[in-house]
Amino acid sequence: MSSGISHAQKAFSTCSAAFIDKKMVVDEYSTKGKSALSSLAKGTLTVCTADISSVSTKPVEKIHFKVAIRDKQTRTLMMYSDQIFDQLNIQDVLRKCRKGDHIVLMTTDSQYALPHNEILVI
Repeated sequence: MSSGISHAQKAFSTCSAAFIDKKMVVDEYSTKGKSALSSLAKGTLTVCTADISSVSTKPVEKIHFKVAIRDKQTRTLMMYSDQIFDQLNIQDVLRKCRKGDHIVLMTTDSQYALPHNEILVI
């Protein structure tokens, strides 16, 4: 019989953020930060752990995520896909959105904090 020691990660202990082509989506990584994208935005959406400093925020490692869309009028939350992503063409998601909707990103591991997980489509 073997004995193993498991080290669980503390929930929401690793900072992460959404990026489009390595540019952070949220305008400020703080409680005041706002996430918005033009309905015409282009690029690759990723959710990554982040190296955050007062000068810049850089993506470090991609993490898995799911995507839903919150309808502006009814506030109904609908899964974009059953897939788990590590990157995604943002235009594919935006084709299913209208201005005022929110793209909602969900991590698949409780280790990752993603405080700016709702992106307003403008």
